Amino acid sequence: MSVKKLLVAGAGQMGAGIVQVSAVAGLDVVMIDVADEFIERGMAGIQKGLARLVDRGKMEPAARDAALARITTSTEMSAGKDADLFVEAAPEVIAIKKDLFERAAATLRADTVIATNTSSLSVSELAQFVTRPQRFVGIHFFNPVPMMALVEVVKGTATSDATLATARAYAETVGKTPITVKDSPGFVVNRILFPMINEAAQAFAEGVASADDIDTGMKLGTNWPMGPLALADLVGLDTTKAVLETFERETGDAKYRPAAVLGELVAAGKLGRKSGAGFYDYGT
Repeated sequence: MSVKKLLVAGAGQMGAGIVQVSAVAGLDVVMIDVADEFIERGMAGIQKGLARLVDRGKMEPAARDAALARITTSTEMSAGKDADLFVEAAPEVIAIKKDLFERAAATLRADTVIATNTSSLSVSELAQFVTRPQRFVGIHFFNPVPMMALVEVVKGTATSDATLATARAYAETVGKTPITVKDSPGFVVNRILFPMINEAAQAFAEGVASADDIDTGMKLGTNWPMGPLALADLVGLDTTKAVLETFERETGDAKYRPAAVLGELVAAGKLGRKSGAGFYDYGT
């Protein structure tokens, strides 16, 4: 099935990014969230991102305006009832995702592909919340969505080949390179990445080096575009901690246990960029 209309649940950083790249690619998009204030914040981020592309000469003003015109917003699932693809981009909380998937399955067409952008939860387990789980798939974007080229397409135990093909084709339509991965904790990238971030946090806690020196070492020593502690701040330290906890719970392997400093920073309200402070102070 060809995706021409998309429904995205979640107007946060990830959801808004998915909406932006989809609208730029020529798809009609409906973005929903639980409150107008979240939607307004998401739209402001999209407008800022597109304005940046225009300022850099990477997009014409007319193309920006056309992309924005393809986006509609609502607090109601029914606003996107005719969508070909539903993408959930909500927090990594099972109860929230369960509610969204159950409502999506009850509202959307029987052939609508239902996808999760989860970075750590089991796609196969989430599929139990929808009717016809063969139409359920993981479509995992990376942050920030407009800049990152990769999408992990995650095949659950019930995911049909047709659903997988639709997900891969959609990823290509929005300018991403898809890789197909097995449903396992962390999939591919995060299974490797988050233990590296955790080890950087532990090194920081032990005073091995300052946050800036750890990040500089990884940038210059391994050619990372961003150091692991700055990346953790960008992802959100609460999210980083939650992902590691999920890995530890699902694998039973203590190597994924979050460094204590992550818990300390989260308890202090230092969640990274979104709160104004984390491993670094962002002056907000």
